[in-house]
Amino acid sequence: MFICGKDAVLRGTLVRIAYHDAEGYQFLDDPEAAAASLRSSRPHADILTFIQRVSSRSPQYRYPMEWDNFAVLPITTYDEWTASQVNNKTRNMIRKAERKGVGAWEMPFDDALIRGIHGIYNESPIRQGRPFRHYGKDLDTVRELTATYLGQSIFIGAFFEDEMIGFIKLVTDETRTQAGLMHIIAMHRHRDRAPTNALVAQAVRSCAERGIRHLWYANFSYGNREGDTLADFKRHNGFEKVEIPRYYVPLTLAGRAAIRLRLHHSLLELVPAPAMVRYRKIRSRWYSKKFSSLENA
Repeated sequence: MFICGKDAVLRGTLVRIAYHDAEGYQFLDDPEAAAASLRSSRPHADILTFIQRVSSRSPQYRYPMEWDNFAVLPITTYDEWTASQVNNKTRNMIRKAERKGVGAWEMPFDDALIRGIHGIYNESPIRQGRPFRHYGKDLDTVRELTATYLGQSIFIGAFFEDEMIGFIKLVTDETRTQAGLMHIIAMHRHRDRAPTNALVAQAVRSCAERGIRHLWYANFSYGNREGDTLADFKRHNGFEKVEIPRYYVPLTLAGRAAIRLRLHHSLLELVPAPAMVRYRKIRSRWYSKKFSSLENA
């Protein structure tokens, strides 16, 4: 499925919502044309959703709108970031990575990068308390996954003693004024060397050198999630919670009714936060036990 010639995704069953596969890296310049093309396309969609750039925070369209939140790091210079935008703990972690022998730098898209990513992906079958979807993938599959949006991508690797122990993939938008942190991951067994902090530090350097003024890292908070360690990591690294307009354009009568009745949201958002916290803890323990033999192999 396509939206104005760009890959699109459909989610939902009763109410089908279409959005850019590269949302945050590609943007709709003509929402009316996009809606018109979707109304005549198959499979059909009931709602089109899209967002504005992080540099454009005032609503620009008259479609039904809600505020969506993103973790955004305003960037001027690397020195400004380390001096004023991060806390003492983060500064110490960046220094710790250097003391422990971790270095981070930009990498070309080549065999060395793919082999390094392949090794990181296959370190552990579970991450963040659930099965890791890239575990067990072969080199060719990793290459194919990594090759998306190559013309807009910046790859950064973290190294210890010639071994790649973490990487970041940054993807810029078409104007190259903002970049998104598409993927950041590091090996569990090297976490005491703070490779993730070294990666973020180099990402800030790379953006500052290119004049990229905004680095975003997905949402700052997710619905009813409490005690989010990822949100804490973003905050400690200078990311701010920024509200961006998200539009929902009804394409069918069902889409119009769904928006009016607020049926375009996931049912998980209705689950109380304490119940979700308990569920995640149980899930994490269950998967840890299930995959313990693989993790210790």
